[in-house]
Amino acid sequence: MKRQFTSGDLNQITYKSLEQRNKSELIDLTIRLRNFTIDLYERLNQDSTNSSKPPSSDSPFGKPNKNDETNNINQAVDSEQNEIFDELADSVPNESDDENSEISKNEQNNNKRKPGRQPGSQGFGRSEKPKPDHIERHYPTQCIICNNWLDGEKAVLHTGFYSYELERNLDGKSHAIIITCTLHYYYSEICICGHDNVEYPCSGNESVIEGRVCNIKLSEYTLVGPMLATFIAVLNRNYGMSRNKIREYLKTWFNFELSIGTICRAIREAGVACYPVVDELIEQLQEEKQVHIDETAWKQKGILFWVWVGITANIAVYLIGSRKKEMLSQLIGEAFVGWLITDGYGVYRDYKKRQRCLAHLIRKAVALTGAVDEQAQKMGEWFLRELRRLIEEMADGQADKNQCNPILARLKRACKLGAESEHAKLKSLAKEILNDWDAVVAFVKNPELPATNNLAERALRWVVLYRKITFGTRTSEGSEAFAATISVIKTCRLRKVDPCDYIAQTIARARKGLTPLAIG
Repeated sequence: MKRQFTSGDLNQITYKSLEQRNKSELIDLTIRLRNFTIDLYERLNQDSTNSSKPPSSDSPFGKPNKNDETNNINQAVDSEQNEIFDELADSVPNESDDENSEISKNEQNNNKRKPGRQPGSQGFGRSEKPKPDHIERHYPTQCIICNNWLDGEKAVLHTGFYSYELERNLDGKSHAIIITCTLHYYYSEICICGHDNVEYPCSGNESVIEGRVCNIKLSEYTLVGPMLATFIAVLNRNYGMSRNKIREYLKTWFNFELSIGTICRAIREAGVACYPVVDELIEQLQEEKQVHIDETAWKQKGILFWVWVGITANIAVYLIGSRKKEMLSQLIGEAFVGWLITDGYGVYRDYKKRQRCLAHLIRKAVALTGAVDEQAQKMGEWFLRELRRLIEEMADGQADKNQCNPILARLKRACKLGAESEHAKLKSLAKEILNDWDAVVAFVKNPELPATNNLAERALRWVVLYRKITFGTRTSEGSEAFAATISVIKTCRLRKVDPCDYIAQTIARARKGLTPLAIG
């Protein structure tokens, strides 16, 4: 990977050093410096209006707004009103002590401390110097000025750091995992042209959240290696273990301690590294011929959201957002031409090529068979009998539309009779089937379609269990990272790929600023 210019590299470019270069080297260096300058210029001009940066990152000394004069007038009016209110307040008697105490209580409630570690609290540090099991040396390989290759003979050590990694022994005879310590050395070397090339740890994308003191930046300069970060993320995202439980687990089974902040960072890093993978999976999902869609409730800091899943035989994509149509469009796109297998939620009904899940209708028919009203019981048994016969006929693989026509005729007649009933649930079920008739019987005309949406429901089952254990997420980044991680884990399992190996590889590439590889 091509090394970027650093402040040390630019400081060494002087008039004297440029005089020693030939014309071709000067042209090549100029082009690379030009590209570097363009990149810096574009980054310098990024703000919340033309990038994903939050508004809090905008400079307070930027261009004045068009409505500055209006704002000044409003401020003047507000100040005059405040003076009038102050004069009126002076003429009003003082409030009672009880009301003053209530106001002070409200102020105290508004000034509650934020969750997590407080400023000034005792930090987490290591009492002993780590003992490295491995030593990795990183040398500059090519001069950034003249492109000459460096042999490392005159390299000088300039920095180093420790990192911990989880190693797995999967040779078939044993299955052991251990945590090892690696000492990374980084060197610098002076080229024959006189330029001092310094090797640094690579870095990738940065996840920015408005109001967060320290953003998450993917970098090789970190304490936790890719596989150990994956292990921590899987314990949390796949098994629902809290940060404290993960810390206790590492201490108990590996005699290894990490701070809660480092564990949280590793979990978030796994999700951030998987973002590009999910974007690619969404593009693949939108090209499929059949997609199972379902959604379930989710809490983000106590606010109601929804987890959406789109799944096929080899792709699974999870998204967290509202229950509106925009989320469905984000999942399958506006130009989707395949078949959707869904439940009866109204958002799906705009899609003509849709198969309605018969399992939901069967469950409602079963509920009718236990009704107190005798007519509702018999009608529920009728619905149940015809729906099950329809599924059995199509499950043989040899049935055609003509063989199913008598069943469809009886089912439609039962719906018409039920729609005229005074029983609320019976009438509701009958009208539901009639209003969505084409989607209910779509698998009769298209035998390749499944009659139920069990694939999506099973994909959401463990999300529901995770929600009951963890009570959801607290931030938008946490929700996005959770959805991205489980999307990659589920897709890897569908494609018979080890999810831990793939996520660890993805994190390692993301820390170097490289794009992830395809799954499978």
